[in-house]
Amino acid sequence: MSMFGDGLDAAVQKAFTRPVPKSAGAQMRYLVKQLKGTKAVAQMLRISQRTVERYVKDQIKKPRPDLAARLENEVRKRWQPQIRAQARQKAVTTGGIVIDTRARLGYTAPVGTTDQDRLRHLTVALPPHHAARLFDAQEQGATDQQLQQIAAEALKEVYFQDNGRRAGQLEEVRLTDIEHLEFDL
Repeated sequence: MSMFGDGLDAAVQKAFTRPVPKSAGAQMRYLVKQLKGTKAVAQMLRISQRTVERYVKDQIKKPRPDLAARLENEVRKRWQPQIRAQARQKAVTTGGIVIDTRARLGYTAPVGTTDQDRLRHLTVALPPHHAARLFDAQEQGATDQQLQQIAAEALKEVYFQDNGRRAGQLEEVRLTDIEHLEFDL
């Protein structure tokens, strides 16, 4: 499970203007329309082409749980691509992104200061350039660990250093033991 990747996707999905299709038949018809054929959908979902055709005609209504999860995931990935693009564009140009997390945060600092990790609950509005870094890394296939590091660097700059107004010698921020993570645009 990708906590940061899924969190970014969920934030973008909040911008959807219409609900995602609920029934298996409607989801299957949507995928057939998007991929322009039942054969491509069958290969993607790892089922037979005839099974796809049965779902499209509503001859089968209730998929088994693993197929239902794959089906819903594929539909969500493709649902309203223009709305998704607009939400991302707004976040990286004007709006930024809000991160709400409950995690253990610590930092590396010069000798004589306390750098003990402690559990914190933060809700921080990150400026657009940090949102751009997160979304660009996600599009390039960054791992959850890399996205976590980008978020930690953003929290270092915005929360700990207050955009350069304090804690200038702070070297590195560690974000570990994440209990809760949510993004909002």
